[in-house]
Amino acid sequence: MGPDHPHYLQALELGKEVADLLDCTSWTGAGPGLMDAATKGALESGKPVGGFKIAKEAGEWTASNFHSYLPPETYLTCRFFSARKHGLVDAAVRSSCSDRTAVVALPGGIGTLDEMFEILTLIQLQRIGSELPVPFLVMNYDSYYQKLLDFLGDCENWGTVSKGEVASLWKICENNSEALACLAEFYGLPSSGE
Repeated sequence: MGPDHPHYLQALELGKEVADLLDCTSWTGAGPGLMDAATKGALESGKPVGGFKIAKEAGEWTASNFHSYLPPETYLTCRFFSARKHGLVDAAVRSSCSDRTAVVALPGGIGTLDEMFEILTLIQLQRIGSELPVPFLVMNYDSYYQKLLDFLGDCENWGTVSKGEVASLWKICENNSEALACLAEFYGLPSSGE
C-alpha cells in the first residue's frame, strides 16, 4: 500500500498523532508500505523513530541493508524475522508507570499477522503487560480485519478460544479518532477534542 492508498494516508496521520499524544519513540519494521507511513508520520511530529528492518523483505528495500532515509543509528537490520519481533516486543514493554507505549497493528500481510498473534499470545500468557498493561490496538480500516475477527468468533463458538478472551486483550479501532481516544483514556491524557 503506497503513498496513494487511503490506508497509507491514514497510517501516516496516525503515526504522527500517536507520537504526539504519547510523546514517545515510534518503532516499526522500517520497511515499505504502511510501516513507511507510520515512520514518516512520527518523523513529521518531530519525535524519535526506530526500526527493525529485515534484510530480505518483499518490497523496494530488498537490494541492500540500508534504509532509504533513516540514519543508520535509528534502525537495526535483522537477519531473521524473530529478531524483529523480539525488538518490537521490547519496545512495547513498559518499564515504569510513566512509560507510554502501545502496540498498533495496521493492515498488513502474513508478517503482520505473525507479529500480532505473537504479541497477543505474550499478553494472554502475561509475559508482557501483566504489571504495567500495554494497550494493543488493531486498526480495522475499511473492515480490513473483519474476516479474521469473524474467524476468531468462530473459534469461540467451537470452544478453541474462551468467550471474550481475545476481545479482552486488544481493542479493534475502525478509525484514527477511535484509536487516539482509546489511548488518551488508557493513559488519562486529554484527547484532541478537549
